Amino acid sequence: MSGTQSIIKELKKQLKLHDVHYQDIATKLDLSEGSVKRLLADGNNISLARLSAICELISMDICELVKLAANAEKNLQSLTFEQEQQIVSDKALLMVSVCVLNGFQFNEIIERYNINKQLLMQKLIELDRLGVLELMPDNRIRLLLSPNFDWIAGGPIQTFFLTQVLPEFFSSHFSRQDEKLLMSTGLMSPHTNQKFQLRLQKLVEEFYSACNGDNELDMSDRNGTSLVIALRRWHFDMFDNIDYINAK
Repeated sequence: MSGTQSIIKELKKQLKLHDVHYQDIATKLDLSEGSVKRLLADGNNISLARLSAICELISMDICELVKLAANAEKNLQSLTFEQEQQIVSDKALLMVSVCVLNGFQFNEIIERYNINKQLLMQKLIELDRLGVLELMPDNRIRLLLSPNFDWIAGGPIQTFFLTQVLPEFFSSHFSRQDEKLLMSTGLMSPHTNQKFQLRLQKLVEEFYSACNGDNELDMSDRNGTSLVIALRRWHFDMFDNIDYINAK
């Protein structure tokens, strides 16, 4: 992620934390809301003067924003096996973790799951201690995960995902307008495989960027949406077990 992208990503995070909306920025800069959205799409065309004006809305200067963006790059990149196990073994903690990763704030979690405020606070404090988030004044939540954060391969979270989440996710014909299932097979060299993995990673980043772009919308106008991407060198064993001599 480039320096500019990191700064814009952190700016969007701070705007959400301070409940500042695109319309507020549009009024401040004397622009249309659409122009503001385009301005913050990637940040390549935003001037220092406009960036400074936006920072004023959150009582912050550009230097502070740059420092926060730099710190975000150094944030937590993974949990230990024991920490992942702690999250998986507590379903309420797991639910809150997923909500936080998806950008939910305190009241939004309560509205979506009708969780007791005291229980929610308890789970957020646990995640604060794990270094996943920083619980700020007025119950604001600041995520402390690196853009490169990932779960342990074969660890408790990934195992839970493969055994309990994926079967439910794929329990669909993927025929609705908001669903898509594609599978492609071919022959690929290891070098091409590595290059393609980088392209897939960029697609994941675009997915999160698109989700962040909808942060201005009410929760009622957004739906939980999951993207599953998998690539591996693989051969379907069943084809080797066919009796081709006697096959009809």
